[in-house]
Amino acid sequence: MLAMASGSKAMATGSMAMAPGSMAMATGSLRKVSAGLAGGNNYARMMSTVNWDDCGLSAFEQGVGGTRMLKLKRASELTQCNILAKCEFENPGGSIKDRAALSMILDAEKRGVLKRGEKGIIIEGTAGNTGIGLALAAAVFGYKCVICIASSQSEEKKNTLRRAGAHLVEVPAVPYRDPNNYVHVAKRLAEAIESNSEISYRSLYANQWDNLANRQAHEHGTGPEILAQTGGKIDAFSCAMGTGGTLTGVAKFLRSKLPDVKIGLTDPCGAAIYRYFKDGELRAEGSSISEGIGQGRITGNMEGFSPDLLFEIPDTEMMDVMLDLQRFDGLAVGGSSAINVAGAIRVAKELGPGHTVCTVLCDLGERYASKLYNEHFLHSKGLPVAPWLKSVADQKIVDEEFFRVVETATDVAKKH
Repeated sequence: MLAMASGSKAMATGSMAMAPGSMAMATGSLRKVSAGLAGGNNYARMMSTVNWDDCGLSAFEQGVGGTRMLKLKRASELTQCNILAKCEFENPGGSIKDRAALSMILDAEKRGVLKRGEKGIIIEGTAGNTGIGLALAAAVFGYKCVICIASSQSEEKKNTLRRAGAHLVEVPAVPYRDPNNYVHVAKRLAEAIESNSEISYRSLYANQWDNLANRQAHEHGTGPEILAQTGGKIDAFSCAMGTGGTLTGVAKFLRSKLPDVKIGLTDPCGAAIYRYFKDGELRAEGSSISEGIGQGRITGNMEGFSPDLLFEIPDTEMMDVMLDLQRFDGLAVGGSSAINVAGAIRVAKELGPGHTVCTVLCDLGERYASKLYNEHFLHSKGLPVAPWLKSVADQKIVDEEFFRVVETATDVAKKH
């Protein structure tokens, strides 16, 4: 039985008591209850009453973390296991990256790199979601945000970044080894701002890849939430790697509490990290339409980490799982979430019936509508298309009776 009821977001009654370089709890951020939460990660305490009169934090700060955990019906039935998923799309910016974004900014303020009340610029190279979190948090704290992003990223993400207040610098989609990769451009941009003595801005190159405040957000937030929500009864955790912050942070915490827990790395085809952990060589084979995961180098957040299980998920499997999530669970998620669930299914099959496997749903599919939910794009990649995404003419062939009933009723309705 899950320790958490599935009907409500676990909390804006959590707290963010700061540990060195990170959020000690990313389960919301009300400082009045921070001491109690940091003292044992007792999930019941997260449900305690809060004195709202003493809460001076922004809604963004309060809203980060404390996401619901759901049992996935189809995946659990297929494996005869409990496949659980954290709904990270519930964070204010719509993705799991809000946790890292807030943690990195608070860490920078603690180190004196940024200071409230003084002009500051936050620069980052990102596939989108981290930038959205940084832009929203920057606005709340009074900073500016500049995001370098590959031009190949979805227009939905780019538009969301702009709406969040970020200034976008688009660069060609080239591999990390190319000096014009968006990560390198972001670093040079930050260095140029930092070295300009004629401006009065403080600046932070967030560097989510090597900034350990990223990993610590999950070590002190996501991990404790998972342990509490499962009542400590969890056999494995698995997800993909982008920066590596989520997997390594959660793994570090869970392994410290549950020595027998299994940690799985699930990556898309084309991810060099999969090959690195499999045979010790950083090389990519294949490709994927997924965004934000599939790292090509060892980041600072990955150092010292090793998974127990490894899986490579092709795009066809990702799409099958994504469509199953919508059809059987009513969840229209993004590609990385589908890969995470595919990985959890693989882990469960490896362990056998009766186990509990947890993963994260990073964001929703609305940020990928022009790709993952676009019939023409999917056809161009040779990938399966959901029946409900096909043209009306094609749908009529499959379900002629439904359309006949609806069209007849529509004609009647329009006459009145």
